[in-house]
Amino acid sequence: MNNNFNYYTGVIGYPILFVLLIWVVYWVEFKFNINIKIYGIQPGKLEGLIGVFFSPFLHSSLKHLFNNTIPLFLLSSAIFYFYKKISWKIIFSGIILSGILTWIIGRDSVHIGASGLIYVLISFIFFKGIISKNFNLMALSLIVVFIYGSTIWYIFPIKENMSWEGHLSGFLVGILLAFIFKKNIPPNKTYNWQNENYDTTDDPFLQQFDKDGNFIEKDEL
Repeated sequence: MNNNFNYYTGVIGYPILFVLLIWVVYWVEFKFNINIKIYGIQPGKLEGLIGVFFSPFLHSSLKHLFNNTIPLFLLSSAIFYFYKKISWKIIFSGIILSGILTWIIGRDSVHIGASGLIYVLISFIFFKGIISKNFNLMALSLIVVFIYGSTIWYIFPIKENMSWEGHLSGFLVGILLAFIFKKNIPPNKTYNWQNENYDTTDDPFLQQFDKDGNFIEKDEL
C-alpha cells in the first residue's frame, strides 16, 4: 500500500474492465442462447469447484447484473486507489477464498454473481479502515457504511433464491483479509504546526492565540 494516495489510470481502467467483462459474458449467453450458469459454484460437488473462478462473471438476469455493476465499479475503484500495492491480492484472494467458503457452506444450488466479491470489498474496506487508524481510510469506511450498510442483512437467509451463503462468505473473507494485510498502513499526514517546536512568529493565524490555545483579544495584541 502506498504511503501516498495517488490517482493512476488503473483506478478507473481496471474497474471498467471488470464491469465490461461481466456484461460481455451476459451478452454472449443471451445472444447465442447458451447456458453457462452451470459453471457457477455447486457446493459439495467436486466439479462445482470450477465455479470458484467463473461464478463472479455469471448472472441470472439483467436486474442481477445491473445491481452488481455499480457497487463493483465503485468499490474496486476504491481498492485500486487506496490500496494500490495489494489491490490485486485483495481481489484474487477475495474471489478464491469466498468462492471456496461458499462451496463449503452453500446449500445444494448453483451460486453465481459478483456479489460475493462485492461483500469482500465492503467488509475489507470497512474493517481495514477501522483498524488502520488512518484518517483517510477511516473516512472511506464511514462512506462505505453510509452507502452499503443496509446490505448487511443479506448475509442472512431473508430473501428467497438469493445466495446469502455467498454474501456471508464474502463478508467473512473481507474481515480475514483486513487482518492479514494489516501491515504497511500509511501514516497520517502531519503538518509543521503540529510540532512542539514550531515557530509561530511568521504564522498570522496562530498569532491570534496564546500558548494555551485561548483567543487573544485585539487590544491585548
